[in-house]
Amino acid sequence: MSVLECRIAIRLEAGSSIEEILAEREDPRWMVIENTDLGRAWLTGFFEDREAAEAAWRVLAPLVKSQLEDAEPVLTRVADQDWKESYKAHFRAWHCGRIHWVPVWERDAYELPEGDVAVWLDPGMAFGTGNHETTRLCLERLTRISSELEAAGRPPSSVGMIDAGCGSGILAISAAALGFDPILAFDLDPEAVRVSRENAALNGLADRVVFEQADLRAGLHGRKARVVMANIQADVLMAGRDLLLGALDRGGELVLSGILGCELHEVRDCFDAFGPGFVSDSRSMEEWSDLLITRRDG
Repeated sequence: MSVLECRIAIRLEAGSSIEEILAEREDPRWMVIENTDLGRAWLTGFFEDREAAEAAWRVLAPLVKSQLEDAEPVLTRVADQDWKESYKAHFRAWHCGRIHWVPVWERDAYELPEGDVAVWLDPGMAFGTGNHETTRLCLERLTRISSELEAAGRPPSSVGMIDAGCGSGILAISAAALGFDPILAFDLDPEAVRVSRENAALNGLADRVVFEQADLRAGLHGRKARVVMANIQADVLMAGRDLLLGALDRGGELVLSGILGCELHEVRDCFDAFGPGFVSDSRSMEEWSDLLITRRDG
């Protein structure tokens, strides 16, 4: 088996800004590779065929054209093993509380503390490992919510969770590993839904999460949960404010991420303007921020 690599040279100093664009678009087929020794950087994506690569590039090119060194990307067929090996240098195991996110190739050797749980990640899928700040902010919130529920004598198994814009499925799968139930996850991109299901199956959790292809309106219609998470672009969060807040059960918590620090004030004002009964809190990691909104009328 082989895949098609789509690579184009970018300005070295543009790496961070392009990574922000990739994070906001939530298309994890793309990644930035930097070689500071050579003073070079590349925007690289892996695809099944030329049609998929060209379609993805047509979407991304207008957003990054000012950062490019080359006019057009180079398409190269690479062996499956070479493709997977290229990801190993970028993915490292990490943990928060009692949940660990671990590359699947470390499955046999990884020492998981007693009582902790693991989410295994396949780099060959190239669909997120929790290494990006926006995802980490969400995962840290999720583990904190789980710990607080257990401390209050309310196990997560009695608490529903919705992952709006699930991307790789890592948030929903992590919630399942922590015991939340029931769990609904949806994404507008059918490819994201397919890969999310594969990631859930890798962890033996395929029957614990319902994955659907839907936008915010369809995905949240008639649904409510104690925990709702949305790691998507700030403008989409603000446009979907009423839908997201309307999906919260009494006493529920809404976790928003994918927000640049410079966007936080605008997003917070937007949600605060919804009305009384909600309180908000935010944290930052590098240039990214999250927003936790708690419904207090429960």
